[in-house]
Amino acid sequence: MISGFLKNFDPVIMALFATLFTWGVTALGAAMVFFFASINRRILDSMLGFAAGVMIAASFWSLLNPAIEMAEASGGPAWVPALVGFLAGGAFLLLIDKIIPHLHLGLPMEEAEGIKTSWHRSVLLILAITIHNIPEGLAVGVAFGALAVNLPSASLAGAVVLAIGIGLQNFPEGAAISIPLRREGFSRARSFWYGQLSGFVEPIAGVCGALLVIAAKPILPYALSFAAGAMIYVVVEELIPESQQDRNTDLSTIGAMLGFAIMMLLDVALG
Repeated sequence: MISGFLKNFDPVIMALFATLFTWGVTALGAAMVFFFASINRRILDSMLGFAAGVMIAASFWSLLNPAIEMAEASGGPAWVPALVGFLAGGAFLLLIDKIIPHLHLGLPMEEAEGIKTSWHRSVLLILAITIHNIPEGLAVGVAFGALAVNLPSASLAGAVVLAIGIGLQNFPEGAAISIPLRREGFSRARSFWYGQLSGFVEPIAGVCGALLVIAAKPILPYALSFAAGAMIYVVVEELIPESQQDRNTDLSTIGAMLGFAIMMLLDVALG
């Protein structure tokens, strides 16, 4: 019923709706600051591991695999778009990491990345999560934009599942930014505001991704692979290290396994 309803909309509008949903789940997670002054580190590490598992599964099942199938259908070497796009996505995030000042959770100010600045610690924490959300919004936008191409590999159900998966892992991310901001001395309202604001980039990236693939259909396999590479970069460079800072390695690993399994189940069973 939901798929039938959504088919009445333009893919760009659907991408906007989907990324507004993922942003909303980020805000829901950020709202946890109104109920908790702190978050148990074991729970946080489990949630970060879960988010990593979801993103890894989404990168393959929802992005890389369709990109390979599309390349095969076009008659060219199936591995070229997947390899080029994947590495380009990682290189893009690496470039952003080097340019935009940001600080990952749990690290001292001396380990802030990007161009050196006098910005406050709280601003750098928010920017770290915001950078993380760019490939997520882009991935959802590209998946919905692919519907305009009318290829068998691009399905509405698959795009919806991807949005749901990204939304699932956005909940702990929202809490992971708002609650630490509360400890930094922010009021609950300001902590929530900045926590949800970190997800605002997702609708922007989603609409841009959808418009891009519609305007240039031949780049679609590259765009899907690009989003996958950017997401994997975030997982390896940020989520996994942060989930294991306090040596709760078993919990974060179990969380990652569960996240991967749930996203794989959603994508294979429903997508």
